[in-house]
Amino acid sequence: MIDLKLIKENPNLIKKACDDRGVKFDFTRTAKLIKEKSTILQKVEIARSEKNQASKQIPKLKGDDRNKLIAQMKKVDHDANKLEKRLKDIDQQLGELLLQLPNIPKDDVKVGDSEADNEVIKEVGQPKKFAFKPQDYLTLTKKLDLIDIKRAAKVAGSRFGYIKGDLALLGNALFQYGKDQLSQNGFDLIFPPLLIKDEIMRGLGYIEGIEEKDKYHFGDDGLYLVATGEHAMIPLHADEFLDNEKLPQTYFTYSPCFRREAGSYGKDTKGIFRVHQFDKMEMVAFTKAEESDEVHQFMLGIAEKLIKDLGLPYRVTKMVTGDLAFPSARSFDIECHFPVQNKYRETGSISTCTDFQARRLNIRYKDGGETKYVHTLNGTAYAMGRTLIAIVENYQTKEGQIEVPEVLQQYCNLKIIK
Repeated sequence: MIDLKLIKENPNLIKKACDDRGVKFDFTRTAKLIKEKSTILQKVEIARSEKNQASKQIPKLKGDDRNKLIAQMKKVDHDANKLEKRLKDIDQQLGELLLQLPNIPKDDVKVGDSEADNEVIKEVGQPKKFAFKPQDYLTLTKKLDLIDIKRAAKVAGSRFGYIKGDLALLGNALFQYGKDQLSQNGFDLIFPPLLIKDEIMRGLGYIEGIEEKDKYHFGDDGLYLVATGEHAMIPLHADEFLDNEKLPQTYFTYSPCFRREAGSYGKDTKGIFRVHQFDKMEMVAFTKAEESDEVHQFMLGIAEKLIKDLGLPYRVTKMVTGDLAFPSARSFDIECHFPVQNKYRETGSISTCTDFQARRLNIRYKDGGETKYVHTLNGTAYAMGRTLIAIVENYQTKEGQIEVPEVLQQYCNLKIIK
């Protein structure tokens, strides 16, 4: 949530943020409510002052003068009650309006309309060149009986898959390796709930944005299925004060994620690249404002290392304003190279949400005598399905087998899948 004080003091900043992100917002109504609230607060303050003065005078008065002042104060009380009722109504309306404002992009985020405008920061490793014609991952894994789309469709419908055999062992190896790396970097493992309350999803900032269409919602129960690991991890500390001395606090989770993939019809309809259910290892951090950017770079560095250690060529892109998620102020994508498609495709993202989610979820800390909101960050360690696909395509052999990245071999007791 954007601080109301900031809207009052720098409305042009908020207007520019909305314009840059392509978000329409009713600034006229908001300004009108803010002005009315200010006027009412002044009237309420005058009424309180009159009542204080009257409370000192009434004991000194007698007869008609006393009765007259008491009657006047009753009217003041009546008018003040009406004002306070209106003030409560205004606060509710302002609260609903403020929830519709997306986070303000960081100053270093470029203005752009969509993913196509994202800025390539760097490329690491050379795209794989084969001395033979490589097979796409779906063809290869079908031959090796590692992914079963047909049976998954029979059981669950389209955009699901069974991951089987040695590929399943490889997926488990990814988790084990990622777990060890994240633990060594101070992240604590937590297995969270997979369902969260409506008000929690709203607090995260994923109901007002277009992301809402992508969620599985159980209206009768007031619950959402998590679409990514941080959905249940960021609210872990809702309505709490975190220990100033222990910040930043960092966690990671490994959980199934569920998405409708709304708006992606016709894209990646075959295979397991874009599915309704997938497993993901996710990092989250709670930090002070002054350490937020440093932690963001730290998490990006970890995410890069996890991909680099697999020997996969990748690049880092920085999202433009129009591609940011509703609560994000800055996001980086990590995109692995898929040799058969000859394209870089997203396998993870690392984002800072500044104090946007913390204000909505009331996550604070004490800095001396001052109460402040933490900054929240999230980042993909491994998106299992897409990372497995990248390994399959990059590590395939002429014989139609799949070499196992060296760092994973000890975790799955495999050197080659055949």
